[in-house]
Amino acid sequence: MIAPVEAPSFHAVAAMAVTVAVFVAFARGRIATEIVSLLTIAVIALGLYFFPLPGQGPTEGLDLAFSGFGHYALITICSLMIMGRGLVVTGALDPASRVLARVWRINKQLGLLVSLLIAMALSMIVNDTPVLVLLLPIFVALAQRGAMPASKTLIPLNAAVLIGGMATTIGTSTNLLVVSIARDLGMPQMSVFHFTPIVLAAAVVALPYLWLVMPRLLGDNSPGAAQAQRRFVARMRVPAGSDLVGKRMEEVAGSLPEDFAFDQQPGGAFQPGQRLRISATHDALEEGLRVLKGQVAPGWVVDRIRRLGAAQGEDVQVVEMVVTADSRLVGRTLATSGIADHYGVAVLGVHKPQKLMHNRPFDERGDIRLAEGDVLLVMGLPDGLAEFAGHDSLLQLEGGRLMPRRSKAVLAAAIMFGSVALASIGFLPIAIAALGGAIVMFVTGCVKFDRVGRALSAKVIVLVAASIAIGRIILESGAAGWLGEVMASGLQYLPPAAVLAVIMLFVTVLTNFASNATAATVGTPIAFSIAGQLGLPAEPLILAVLFGCNLCYATPIAYQTNMLIMAEGSYEFRDYLRTGVPLVLLMVATLSYLLVTSYGM
Repeated sequence: MIAPVEAPSFHAVAAMAVTVAVFVAFARGRIATEIVSLLTIAVIALGLYFFPLPGQGPTEGLDLAFSGFGHYALITICSLMIMGRGLVVTGALDPASRVLARVWRINKQLGLLVSLLIAMALSMIVNDTPVLVLLLPIFVALAQRGAMPASKTLIPLNAAVLIGGMATTIGTSTNLLVVSIARDLGMPQMSVFHFTPIVLAAAVVALPYLWLVMPRLLGDNSPGAAQAQRRFVARMRVPAGSDLVGKRMEEVAGSLPEDFAFDQQPGGAFQPGQRLRISATHDALEEGLRVLKGQVAPGWVVDRIRRLGAAQGEDVQVVEMVVTADSRLVGRTLATSGIADHYGVAVLGVHKPQKLMHNRPFDERGDIRLAEGDVLLVMGLPDGLAEFAGHDSLLQLEGGRLMPRRSKAVLAAAIMFGSVALASIGFLPIAIAALGGAIVMFVTGCVKFDRVGRALSAKVIVLVAASIAIGRIILESGAAGWLGEVMASGLQYLPPAAVLAVIMLFVTVLTNFASNATAATVGTPIAFSIAGQLGLPAEPLILAVLFGCNLCYATPIAYQTNMLIMAEGSYEFRDYLRTGVPLVLLMVATLSYLLVTSYGM
């Protein structure tokens, strides 16, 4: 019989109460995540200042509460965000995203399935975090190219990465920690693929949920979703070197984005110098022009903008501007406005509100006649854009984007892959490799320091800091140890399958509300002790701990990859709960059954 459990200490009760209160506040969503996170840190700091832990002073409690802001996990996440930003602004991953985009264009469901399988396979041999960092910007780009919205794919992608990482001892650092603690307790060393068949069998059960159900539980909450539907009309010129020359419409239609359309159908094959009216969304316009090598603005002004940007170290921007009633452009066409000559900017397209499309918007030559309320898609350098907007009475809209600095694409990719490789082979910790990569991105100009704010998310930063503080107080107050004792006292009355399930669920709760390291450190010795007291083989109970540490789908604070996708998918706490809890229950039931049958329990 297991000895009775003593009552928890005051600090343990307080730590559990704070954790439950924070979970409820996050789940209800009535208070912003950032506010809840900051309040959590403040409550822990004040509580430990007035009621310090045994053997500690008030200032040590403050160190615990604010330790998250200097924690290596936060430094790692911020550094990875910066490197991911470098890949985006240089266009380094455009080739990879175009290859996947072809699969997605065949069928979106097929594209998602292939992507999930790739993510699982990669994370079996490379640490979870680098895999997600490499895939994240690709999936954001895919969403912009017409695939599923990022908010519908990033949580399933993250879950696939986590399941794949569970399959080998090198898949995550937590796996290595559990295996090393088990070996210190006297267990035999586990090989890299020791438990891979069990996880792969569970992955087969989980994959249909990730593929078919999860995206349906997630809405299109990506920022700017409504703006992405705005269509721009332009007149594209077919230059002499274009791939269009000599081809017919049906030959090129299959390679163009879905949102790209020819409003004027050519009578036969495309001819050099031919001008055709097209319409497309912003992203489809850029992709279509890249494929066709067409021009919608004078080539000389586009070349000059890029040359000046390179010489001055300025980023080329594409912004949207609304024509106001006072603008001199009202009633004119782009050809007669002299915009390129006066300001050195290029108008790529014009969006006309639907009500204006009935008012004869084109002149006798087919050029677009501008009117009040039109939205111009304008490319240029910051000074030229500001001068254009000011002098011609235009209202610049928010949400402008930078043109990729493609000259640094190879360099940015090399920096990212170098950092990932150093972390994956164990030469450097992921925190050091990521921080070094971010610094090199700054030094080489792949990411500009004054624009680093675009790469970082304040919500993620304070959420990470709060989660680290919660994890530490749960561990140091004795709350985690007391919960383990309570669990052990009740397991003696349960069958082996239920014992495994309870251990897995206990570690999963610790993982989702504290940290993987806390769950592994607390759970592994408890599972080993329970095995001895109940007369069960130790290995399946240790694996239950290892699997539970990886079932971190239900909260954004459970794992750093969960936080990495939070900003890109514009996710709320409830999104993780809605999709993660069913997956946790499915995996616990499946893995418990597989452990019982595999070990003959």
